[in-house]
Amino acid sequence: MEATTTGCPVARTVDVLGDKWSLLIIRDAFDGARRFGQFQRNLGVAKNILSSRLRTLVGAGVLRIEPASDGSSYHEYVLTDAGRELFDLIVTLRQWGEAHAFEPGEEYVPLIDRTTGEPLAKLTYVRPDGSPVRADATHLGERRRMS
Repeated sequence: MEATTTGCPVARTVDVLGDKWSLLIIRDAFDGARRFGQFQRNLGVAKNILSSRLRTLVGAGVLRIEPASDGSSYHEYVLTDAGRELFDLIVTLRQWGEAHAFEPGEEYVPLIDRTTGEPLAKLTYVRPDGSPVRADATHLGERRRMS
């Protein structure tokens, strides 16, 4: 995928992550999938599509390729620091889905905090004083150059 010429960070991110398969690959990577075959089995995606999405995610620095941890000739896809920074996005998508994509009484698998044993609390953004930040309390600032 080619980066858009817009100065919008959302548009640039969507260029890399904005399709179903890329987001599900990242979700599965957080859940421990590392090999092509694991992603293919979990997702049921065609091999050519999976290969293309993995190549894009590696090229964008979201995943990196490492030798297989078991010493075999295979390789594994591992989240980079940039990929791990997508955790909030995956949690937000999951929590939105829990609230809006299931019918009452329908089952789903929650994401559990290993420390507490409880489902994650709803992700919110707060100011340094702990008060919540809502969409209507934000606006776009002046253009800035990346350092």
